[in-house]
Amino acid sequence: MNITPLDVGSGENLYEAVADRVAWLIENGTLRPGDRIPSVRRMHEQLEVSISTVMQAYRLLEDRGLVEARPQSGYYVRRGADRRPDEPTVARPASSPRKVCVCSLSYSLMDKLDHAGVVKLGAAVPDVELMPVKALNRCFGQVLRYNTANAHGYDTPAGCDELRSEIARRMLDAGVTVSADEIVTTCGTTEGLYLALRAVTKPGDTVAIETPTYYGVLEKLEELQLRSLELRTDPRDGPDVDSLAEAVSAGKVQALLTVSNFSNPLGSCIPDDRKRAIMGIMSRAGLPVIEDDIFGELYFEGTRPKTLKAYDQEGLVLYCSSFSKTLSPGSRAGWCIPGRFAERFLRTKMAVSPVCPMVTQLAIAAYLKQGGFDRHLRRLRRCYRDQVNRVAQAVGRHFPEGTRVSNPAGGYVLWVEMPDGVDSLKLHDEAAEHGISIAPGPLFSPVGSYRNCLRLNCGIQWSPRVEAAVAMVGTLARKQLAMAAGGGT
Repeated sequence: MNITPLDVGSGENLYEAVADRVAWLIENGTLRPGDRIPSVRRMHEQLEVSISTVMQAYRLLEDRGLVEARPQSGYYVRRGADRRPDEPTVARPASSPRKVCVCSLSYSLMDKLDHAGVVKLGAAVPDVELMPVKALNRCFGQVLRYNTANAHGYDTPAGCDELRSEIARRMLDAGVTVSADEIVTTCGTTEGLYLALRAVTKPGDTVAIETPTYYGVLEKLEELQLRSLELRTDPRDGPDVDSLAEAVSAGKVQALLTVSNFSNPLGSCIPDDRKRAIMGIMSRAGLPVIEDDIFGELYFEGTRPKTLKAYDQEGLVLYCSSFSKTLSPGSRAGWCIPGRFAERFLRTKMAVSPVCPMVTQLAIAAYLKQGGFDRHLRRLRRCYRDQVNRVAQAVGRHFPEGTRVSNPAGGYVLWVEMPDGVDSLKLHDEAAEHGISIAPGPLFSPVGSYRNCLRLNCGIQWSPRVEAAVAMVGTLARKQLAMAAGGGT
């Protein structure tokens, strides 16, 4: 087998590039389970890299669970390395607005999602050990030492100038050209979404959403007395354009809220042509779009996907994001680009939470300015990609036959659709008894649907303990299915 020459990305280690090349051959079926991969010496000769580099690459592939070493024989693709279940089916929700009823369920379950000592497959929170904590700590220290007055002072409602300038520069990669003055900082994406909804809707309005959708969005809709209209949603490509066009033309919705890139929990990423079509529909109707792009930087391959905001010519998109998934979960450093709704957004922010912590904004701005964030992101994307693949493969090995799993091209959550007969609410309680948290499917529906589904967090580092937890959840699901098949005996 001849391996094509390497194209090493900026900031990527050579051995990682070698490992990625072999992993790509496995993922695309060129190398099948049981196949012997090229020898260390042959790979060294074909790619013109050192033997030690190839050895590092093969050890990395072992760590990823893709290959195994056989004494006196070489390296082989592991059995089950390509065992990934089919993707979930496309849900066909009711085409009429629904009252949202999720808060009581989410409140009753959330305490079990994040207890100390629990294997956190439930809450979509990244592992802090994957974040550049030391570098951030240095930035916090420098800000507190050399910028004491500003660090301890009040911010303006619009936010820290230094951070907004850095965000404006980063938005260029998302296809968005804005000035720092058009950006408002928020306490995470959560606050941005809440303020955006408050700014463009009133009680009784209906908001179009993808399905399944993040339960945090559903909680806000319920709290603000808004109704939801679920759109047919493709596991790969996101909300169905025809469904949206029909709802808009019938006057059923007053706004759209969507996670445009690597949605939570489905992992869908809206293609550019569909983004353009969505903005055409909303623009012609003059309706606002609330865009959550918190996972936009976490693409696995290629370049950063564009945003809906990139196709917004009239200021209709209220774009929300944060650094919670990429830099520091606890920093709560987010932002919104509210477009033509800026005045209403700022008024609402002043009434709810006028300022964001200045020391956090200054420290993150300093970190972004000194460089290193893009290098960190490249490593983080590789890590998330590997963890998503490992969890998906583990689901394929341990969950009931017929289980389906999403195949996201970014982010770090998986949507698991199990056969009918498995109750994810019951599974949640059973897993909790084993020290494992999961997020049951009904959390992601305004009316408690997706009883046979769950979301798994892949943001924690892979380990034998995590693999055992996934296996245990699969075992519990199998037992439920067997009980259902036997009439509960």
